[in-house]
Amino acid sequence: MLDVTSQPLKPESGAPALHEYLDDTFQRMRPYLIQTLEELVRIPSENLPPHGNERACQQHVARQLETFGLTPDVYSPRDVSGLETHPEYWPGRDYGDRPNVNAVMRGRGGRSLVLSGHIDTVPADTPVEWSHPPFGAATDNGRLYGRGSWDMKAGVAMNLMVLRVLHEAGASLGGDLTFETVVDEEFGGVNGTLAARLRGYTADAAIITEPTHLKICPAQRGGQVIHVELRGSGGMLSPGETSGRVTEQLAHLLAAVPAFARERESRVAIHPYYAGCAEPFAAWITNIATGSWGWTQPITVAERCRIELYFQTMPDETRDEAHADFERWWSATLDARPDLFRIRPTVHLPMRWLPGSSMASNQPLVTELQGAARSVGLDPGLEGLDAPSDMYIFQRCFQMPALMWGPSGGNAHQADEFVDIESLVQAARVLLQMVHRWCGVEVPAR
Repeated sequence: MLDVTSQPLKPESGAPALHEYLDDTFQRMRPYLIQTLEELVRIPSENLPPHGNERACQQHVARQLETFGLTPDVYSPRDVSGLETHPEYWPGRDYGDRPNVNAVMRGRGGRSLVLSGHIDTVPADTPVEWSHPPFGAATDNGRLYGRGSWDMKAGVAMNLMVLRVLHEAGASLGGDLTFETVVDEEFGGVNGTLAARLRGYTADAAIITEPTHLKICPAQRGGQVIHVELRGSGGMLSPGETSGRVTEQLAHLLAAVPAFARERESRVAIHPYYAGCAEPFAAWITNIATGSWGWTQPITVAERCRIELYFQTMPDETRDEAHADFERWWSATLDARPDLFRIRPTVHLPMRWLPGSSMASNQPLVTELQGAARSVGLDPGLEGLDAPSDMYIFQRCFQMPALMWGPSGGNAHQADEFVDIESLVQAARVLLQMVHRWCGVEVPAR
């Protein structure tokens, strides 16, 4: 790969007219961007560990790439050499019907770029009912609704739009432009992203079009999901001991979780990208279950309760540091009430530890994306993404400068997920100009 850090910033090919021509072509093709997102949302691609149903959506993506004159590489992560022996591989996932898709628009040896997105979504089933069908791609008041509309089929549509505009303009590139849609990013997967790198799809930099509220995100959080099972006496006829019921254990733990976040905030330095974050050390109970709901269940004091605890970390924290913090808090919390926890809760890690990562704000990838945004009238801020993601695979494992850039929206992982359509258009305009600046674009004489 090129040494991008040693290169001076390139002007916009010295041709404001080309910048304007590309933007004019983009504006003319704006309906394609919206149509593409609608089509993607209407094709379910849920991640349902250890399985998933991404194939149909990936086949649709591959057909789109073929219309641009590209030859898509459609492959299963399990067929990639070295995947299962890589330190970041997470076992137990089934990729029998879940292909990645890559395609490359070849350049002439200049700076190369990967436009990356994950095609999988979280399940559409939520505790709260949808007011818009999860796979309907309904539009209302400037919003497009549906599972994955924001996280992150909007980003995939942006990447396809860039390729479509370049194809329509008859453009040639100075450097290779790689497109990819990977499977199994949700639920701490990242095997799909790792497989793409091991298959050889690397470049001088990568832009991951995750939802970022039109902020440039050169950093991501780390995070860990923990499953806990509480056990205690139950039933309707009390044995005479009232302490130690799982509901009392649960109440004690719920009250103690905020202290965990405060303890970490007092001990761990806040990374500069998260200086303005409302919850720099987020720690939440994300699920509670004692049994099924309804009249198929007897009215009784529960004997078991399962809870899911999720906490986030700063980009430069290690797994050992974060886990040590949890263990200290967990032991102290249980030891404070031995009467409640006569049966010690069991703890299980259902997902990999997702490390955080970051890169400096003066990296050319950051400064040139800022320039691309300003060229269309935007002045985005720099922040860290307030969640874990697969970006660390690029930054940490393959030493590829990478950042995230995407539109505004809301209700990710919830009912009525939506993307703001105008912000989607703006994010895609910037992305096109970034490819122009980074890879170098030439078009036939106009």
